[in-house]
Amino acid sequence: MTGTRSIAHGTRGGFASLQRGGLNFDSFPMRLFAKGNGRQWNPADVDLDQDARDFAAMTDDERWWTCTLAAQFLAGEESVTQDLQPFIAAMAADGRLGDEMYLTQFVYEEAKHTEAFRRWFDSVGIREDLHGFIEPNEHYMQIFTAELPRSLHALAGDPSPRNQVRASVTYNHIVEGTLALTGYFAWQKVCASRGILPGMQRIIKHIGDDERRHMAWGTFTCRRHVAADDAMWGVVQERVQELVGPAMGVVTATFDLYEGGEPPFAIDRDELARYAMDKVGRRLGAIESARGADLAAIDVDASPESLEERFHAEDEQALAEAT
Repeated sequence: MTGTRSIAHGTRGGFASLQRGGLNFDSFPMRLFAKGNGRQWNPADVDLDQDARDFAAMTDDERWWTCTLAAQFLAGEESVTQDLQPFIAAMAADGRLGDEMYLTQFVYEEAKHTEAFRRWFDSVGIREDLHGFIEPNEHYMQIFTAELPRSLHALAGDPSPRNQVRASVTYNHIVEGTLALTGYFAWQKVCASRGILPGMQRIIKHIGDDERRHMAWGTFTCRRHVAADDAMWGVVQERVQELVGPAMGVVTATFDLYEGGEPPFAIDRDELARYAMDKVGRRLGAIESARGADLAAIDVDASPESLEERFHAEDEQALAEAT
């Protein structure tokens, strides 16, 4: 709001970029936007020829496991590309242009991730229907066809702080911060165990770089709502508890469905489950620390980004030790 001029969509009487002082490029969303602008990549540029040769040389069990993991990522990336749209509208309704600008980049990156995994499947010659790799995993279907769209699309009718927090926890902290990170760990097992799939390794590196910014924005969003209303901390905890069971089910169900005996690529169920559980709630301390904090300070606080870089370094070390 600038004077009597609303910048919210539907009631616009002015423009944030024209107001006194213009855009605050020091705000956290604008910092993420600028960083993303400097880290562009094109899925079509990733060379997948060696991946096709590596895939052809796999056993049937190895191909099933690899396709299941890749299909989960592909469907997940498509889901988050579509389901983020209401959050953009919620930021517009709140008159938060910086967040709205960043989320347009966010959804663009998710669309690129979808393209990258689809190109990978095409490159290895898999063009038949892939639903059979994900539908038997009921926990996966619960999160990606029910919990994720329901929590995000609730914002269309009610973009309240409570619904924004629930949506952010679902999207940024469970889907990205738990499931995607655990998936990267599994990809490391697949690729490093035999020195294969260099194209997939490059794709995962690019996606991980994008999603560290996404998760940082989610932590920031929860922090500003918790700072504004202490009751929102309870909402964060509530949503995490609602989703931790299904999230762990996504990880372990693949082992339940596998009928080939010892899983390929030396992937261990207990190790993967421990890794996933370690990721659940790892950002809760940063969110809780915003209780009673000054909102103006939080808007320019880069600590969520620093936190993601530290987590990334820790994860890199864990991956190196596990392979």
